[in-house]
Amino acid sequence: MTFGILQFPGSCDDRDALLACRRVAEARLVWHADVELGDVDVVVVPGGFSYGDYLRAGAIARFAPAMEAVARHAEAGGLVLGICNGFQVLCEAGLLPGALLPNDPLRFVCRQVEVVVENAETAFTRGTRLGQRLSIPVKHQSGRYFAPPEQLSELEARGGTVLRYAPGHNPNGSAHEIAGIVSERGNVMGLMPHPEHAVDPLTGSEGGLAIFNSLAASVTRRERSPLSA
Repeated sequence: MTFGILQFPGSCDDRDALLACRRVAEARLVWHADVELGDVDVVVVPGGFSYGDYLRAGAIARFAPAMEAVARHAEAGGLVLGICNGFQVLCEAGLLPGALLPNDPLRFVCRQVEVVVENAETAFTRGTRLGQRLSIPVKHQSGRYFAPPEQLSELEARGGTVLRYAPGHNPNGSAHEIAGIVSERGNVMGLMPHPEHAVDPLTGSEGGLAIFNSLAASVTRRERSPLSA
């Protein structure tokens, strides 16, 4: 299997995501101007400051030619993971519900947090267990997840909240302590914490590796049985 990591002007975590993905499978960079993804099984929209976060985070990257290919990939059932700025881009593109607003309090945060697995049945969390805590760092200024009350209720009811900040670990005032969500079809996920920075104990934790391992296992399962989720 192959991961494809998007690379926008201003991205600063694309190489980290590339190295994290290469721990579990093949991986390569995809330039933002590319109109085709090629032989990519999983798309990773990485963290960073695409286009300098001008206008607002993710607003310009959403119109990149590569994002049209990502939308087609998702529509065909392909897996897409958005990390931090990538989460913002996916929300701007309408591939995930809701929006990421400025933190409350209004300041940049960079710290290690713990998140709780709320749904262990997705392609992104298959290798975890319900209630498991993952230690993963955050670094953002606009990571407060927001959606209208009715949309939040629908998200929770369908198991769309995949990761939730552990008690006392919400760094941004995110609604319902939400750290990561998945689309209704279950093939697109966005999260604010950076799993690519948590794949080796030498860097503080390896909780993020579970997400990349889960994706690799999910693709292998799909290849063996096209009808599998």
